Amino acid sequence: MTSLTDNTLITVVSGLPRSGTSMMMKLLEAGGLSPLTDNLRTADEDNPKGYYEFERVKQLPKGDVAWLPDAQGKVVKVIAALLPSLPGGYHYRVIFMQRAMPEVLASQRQMLIRRGEDPNKIPDDVLAKLFEKHLRQVNDWVSQQPNVERLDVNYNEMLKNPQPFIDQIHAFLGSQLDTLRMATVVDPSLHRQRKA
Repeated sequence: MTSLTDNTLITVVSGLPRSGTSMMMKLLEAGGLSPLTDNLRTADEDNPKGYYEFERVKQLPKGDVAWLPDAQGKVVKVIAALLPSLPGGYHYRVIFMQRAMPEVLASQRQMLIRRGEDPNKIPDDVLAKLFEKHLRQVNDWVSQQPNVERLDVNYNEMLKNPQPFIDQIHAFLGSQLDTLRMATVVDPSLHRQRKA
């Protein structure tokens, strides 16, 4: 297994929007893995602990990959829809967050309301189909990439019992992460949009 000292290794946190990716970024940072962020999007009511985003990631489909050397040996957040735009030449370890779809939709809706945007602009059923399409595309893409390893983490289950997931992440990254500090990051109080 490739170690975190491998020069081509980039750790990626991915998933649908509102699936727990920011929590995972914070968890890995607590474990000792440096996040690649630009701090342009600051913490707010929807993500009180911060977003951990790097704006240039959104330009991946347009071919902006010049920042990737800066991500080597670090962790960067790349939402599911953008994963297939990652170029070859690097070894990616992808931690993919899974969250119950009704919660993803409810959280997205609440965020739009807080921003003063129309939550009904895209109906939930249409958005769910779009998200499911993104998930299929990611599955297809990962299955064809010899340079991509993937670990799925269930957000809902992790909030209930984080330690088994922390152990899996530690083994997956093959690193000397501080698992005790990681365990202090998981905050069930942030789980506000729960499935019925």
